[in-house]
Amino acid sequence: MFTSSLSDTKFKAVFIAWWVVWSILHIAVLINYGFSPARSFADSLISNTLLAATCWLIGNNMRYYLPGKEKYWYVLTISVGLTAVWLLFARGILWLLFKNDTAYVQSLRQSSNIRFGIAFLINGCMAMISLLWHTQMEQKITDARKAEAEQIARDAELYKLRQQLQPHFLFNSLNSISALTGTQPEKARHMIQQLSDFLRGTLKKDEQQWNTLEEELQYLQLYLEIEKVRFGYRLQTNIITDDEVLQMKLPSLLLQPLVENAIKFGLYDTIGEVTISIIAKKTNESLEITVENPFDAETSQTLQGTGFGISSIQRRLFLLFARHDLLKTQSVNNHFITAILIPQII
Repeated sequence: MFTSSLSDTKFKAVFIAWWVVWSILHIAVLINYGFSPARSFADSLISNTLLAATCWLIGNNMRYYLPGKEKYWYVLTISVGLTAVWLLFARGILWLLFKNDTAYVQSLRQSSNIRFGIAFLINGCMAMISLLWHTQMEQKITDARKAEAEQIARDAELYKLRQQLQPHFLFNSLNSISALTGTQPEKARHMIQQLSDFLRGTLKKDEQQWNTLEEELQYLQLYLEIEKVRFGYRLQTNIITDDEVLQMKLPSLLLQPLVENAIKFGLYDTIGEVTISIIAKKTNESLEITVENPFDAETSQTLQGTGFGISSIQRRLFLLFARHDLLKTQSVNNHFITAILIPQII
């Protein structure tokens, strides 16, 4: 609304400047043709004030009604109609004021066609300018509303994805606790405590859309401690980061589903020790994170479509950056590698 008001103010300022310049030019032309300065000034003031009124009517009409397919016929009709009304009123008022001046009245009558033609061109130009101006303003408002609606939809979907992450992780952890309750109750109690700490920390950050890498690694460490209770010595992690990337930003709870996916496909179908590698570095002013896990090609499930974790990350990255190239996966020498790139836009 403020932008629209500012645009209207600029439009009015331009219109007033045009009216002043045109009025002065009108006076100069009449004086050049031999009319007295008083007659020229009165003619210009009356004619151009009425002409300004017709232009204002055209502009104000376009504000509330923008023609569609018939816009060119509408511009022509309204220009001819208002110009005819203008000529009738202008001639009538000037004749009443100067009817005793035979030479002026005769000149007024003879110049009617020229006056009509010039006024028609001015009204026509005003109609086209107003049509383009208000069409542009309406398009800007429409685009702003569309962008706001799209942003609301993106925020709602992002919130839904974040809410899905918690139950997904919670269910997996509760299943692990259930499995340990009968055989290793002490580990089950420890895991419950770790889960409580993790959920307490994430709930405090629930409203944050972005975290620093350092904060994200702290949450990830709580998650890994929970999983290490479950898998014991079999789960080893290797986290490599540079100091310069610890304060770089990334969407909250982005690493946990990546690592969960690596654990799922690295440990579920094997019985030996597995090392999950997490490497963070700066690449072209962006944060690049790589998660790597080994897998047994003979026993592992297919790595295509690796479940909720990867798909949720792909969707979140697209919603935030409108890019499909920020997450890449590959399989090299029985190692599954997931790499994500986080542009630093905030």
